[in-house]
Amino acid sequence: MAHAHESNAGRIWKVFAILSVVTIIEVILGIYKPDALHRGYLLGMSLLNWIFYALTIFKAYYIVWAFMHIEGEKSSLKWSIVLPIVFLVLYLLFILLTEGDYIYGVFKDSTIKWNF
Repeated sequence: MAHAHESNAGRIWKVFAILSVVTIIEVILGIYKPDALHRGYLLGMSLLNWIFYALTIFKAYYIVWAFMHIEGEKSSLKWSIVLPIVFLVLYLLFILLTEGDYIYGVFKDSTIKWNF
């Protein structure tokens, strides 16, 4: 006996709508750059950048959640996939921000000029 084919059109449109709304928020924030967010700092970086990082991580997580069908798996499998990725992304951000701040400080305080 064959299974009845279920249409996932509603789910696809829901995922499309959520990802579109997050992207539109990112674009609007990138165009207008509100002074309160752009001039405010947290841990050496503007609040606007932190918002961009959070929204990007949310989009990446939601894409994995929806298109890799993680939402239907057992909790242990979900966490075994999500936790290493979250750890690696946070570690990469830490390395990039630390090294970037160091290089900025070297060029800012030395006689070496920016040539790039």
